[in-house]
Amino acid sequence: VSRILYPDDTTPQGKELRFKQQYFFVSASLQDMLAQHLAEERPLESLPDAWAIQLNDTHPALAIPELVRLLVDEHEMEWERAWDITRRVFAYTNHTLLPEALEVWPVAFFERILPRHLQIIYLVNRALLDEVAARYPNDHERRQRVSLIDEDHGRQVRMAHLAVVASHTVNGVAKLHSELMKQTIFADFAEIYPDRFTNVTNGIAVRRWLKQSNLGLSALLTERLGHAWENDLEELERLRWAADDAEFRARFAAVKAENKVQLAEVIQRRIGLEVSPHALYDVQVKRIHEYKRQLLNLLYVVARYNRIRANPSGDFVPRVVVFAGKAAPGYVMAKNIIKLINNVARVVNSDKAVNGRLKVAFLPDYDVSLAQRIMPAADLSEQISTAGMEASGTGNMKLALNGALTIGTLDGANIEIREQVGHENIFIFGLTADEVAAHRRRGYSPSEVARANPELLKALEMIDAGYFTPSNLADGKPVVDRVLSDGEPYFVLADFAAYSAAQDAVDELYRRPDDWTRKSVINTLSMGIFSSDRSIREYAQRIWRIRPVI
Repeated sequence: VSRILYPDDTTPQGKELRFKQQYFFVSASLQDMLAQHLAEERPLESLPDAWAIQLNDTHPALAIPELVRLLVDEHEMEWERAWDITRRVFAYTNHTLLPEALEVWPVAFFERILPRHLQIIYLVNRALLDEVAARYPNDHERRQRVSLIDEDHGRQVRMAHLAVVASHTVNGVAKLHSELMKQTIFADFAEIYPDRFTNVTNGIAVRRWLKQSNLGLSALLTERLGHAWENDLEELERLRWAADDAEFRARFAAVKAENKVQLAEVIQRRIGLEVSPHALYDVQVKRIHEYKRQLLNLLYVVARYNRIRANPSGDFVPRVVVFAGKAAPGYVMAKNIIKLINNVARVVNSDKAVNGRLKVAFLPDYDVSLAQRIMPAADLSEQISTAGMEASGTGNMKLALNGALTIGTLDGANIEIREQVGHENIFIFGLTADEVAAHRRRGYSPSEVARANPELLKALEMIDAGYFTPSNLADGKPVVDRVLSDGEPYFVLADFAAYSAAQDAVDELYRRPDDWTRKSVINTLSMGIFSSDRSIREYAQRIWRIRPVI
């Protein structure tokens, strides 16, 4: 069952295997938990006092009916007591606002593989619908919306709904995400259970992403602050004055320069591309997904390439644009985007007219080890998701902590990063979440946007005509067709002009290296609240309701 984790679920066989894997792991974990609890001679009624189960998204949500089954069927507990214990044990963290990403499983799977669990889900659903009917007696549509069973798409179990109903607390992972979660995908539940919803902004492991990954910067901070910052990142705030200290800025810049030399060596070793450590390192490293908009970045790369070719003697800020990340096995469009990035890179990097002023690197096999080499060297952090679609993000925090300036939309934790660093130390552009929603309501024509922007239109036409894919002229066509389709959900073209203007502002600032470094220092020293230590402390205090023993 577990030989290949998370198989491609675009086939019925892969989907069923994933379903079985999820059940296998939650059942094994719960049985082990109950065995430990009973071995300590504790009554099962005290389970919520001894254990907290945090559902990290809905993948482990089968644990809910499984715990009920274990308590009722294996330990002969009454239904009401078992359900009460279950609701006091579980809490749920939501990680997506995309309706299509909310996990559902066919009722037929349950009928064939887990029939007892389906009975339990039906019982929970009946109690839920009775509660809703009592509170909203004539609102049949509300009952359909909150039901654990989706009757409109081939009868499916809505796992996110199950997680909300069975959890004592539901949290999002950034302030905007938590608010949008209550306004959109869980609006009905937020009205029914208003006290159940909260926010815990994500955090990052400081000792990995700064102390271990960026030895030069860590040494500089420790020299000024001692080791206290390693266990309390908010100590960095005490050094905020150093942004105006010329000697500190010079040493900070020297650390960044050395990290860029090291990344240049990694790029040379991995893909055989020689890049200058003196160029601006523009980095987008994350899962490849349309909403994260690697394609927006790539369209700007093509536009910049065209500017250089049109003005070969122009004074352009040299750039190395680094992409890295993986696509889900069955996500064809994401793989098309990866292929297009590599094709554009091949043409741009070999064009003598560009003369090294623009290089594009897609680094394969992205993992934590590679990220630890990229983050300390980045100058610019690309956080350009469609507003309202990124739950939080943590790459934005890792990069800013290592001194990269963010170019991004008002999405996810970008908003909170802006609050910490100040609006003048971040490059914000594009539609807001409210504006995206307004565009959706009134309709959006990407082709009209493209026709109104000659630079954008030319980039699209080059990709569509096969300029970057001479061996197969139609290779880029699916990507172009996607962004030009009416109602394209990620608003790639709608944000292009604003993104391009923000990139012009990036160039202008990078020409003033001391001003750039000052803002870079401010970013690093403003990241105190984004430690995972703070995040875990909030989970412990507000959700698990536990106190440290030391």
